[in-house]
Amino acid sequence: MVNTIKEIETKFHDKVEVDLSKAWHFPKGLPGFEDEEEFVILPIGDGSEFQILQSTKQAGIAFVVANPYKLVEDYDFTIDEPTIDLLEIEKPEDLMVLGIVCIKEPLTDSTINLQAPLLFHIENRKAKQMILNDNRYAIKHPIGGKES
Repeated sequence: MVNTIKEIETKFHDKVEVDLSKAWHFPKGLPGFEDEEEFVILPIGDGSEFQILQSTKQAGIAFVVANPYKLVEDYDFTIDEPTIDLLEIEKPEDLMVLGIVCIKEPLTDSTINLQAPLLFHIENRKAKQMILNDNRYAIKHPIGGKES
């Protein structure tokens, strides 16, 4: 059996052991980080709405993420065919959706990127950031409940 446990350097957690069999694979990387294809999701404390999407290769590449459906009412979008094909999506239950969060002080001033959700296929561990062409959503949507 292949050992999939590896110690990685992280941006927010120092060194941690991760199970690479549970890593997420971005076949085309992330916009602006096309060479970064493997990430893990790390918790922030106990029961926090927020998590860290951490590159397994470069400690400095990490993003605070959260479930947009828990932070924004009526969030809804259509997944394009290239994304359905890339991730091999067969049904909505295959997916987990997260958004990249920009944390600010106070926390209620923080924003979430609703224009480019992160889509994760739960079974095959493939993922992609999909850029929406939808003017209902902003790159910096306030999570404090009010549009700015």
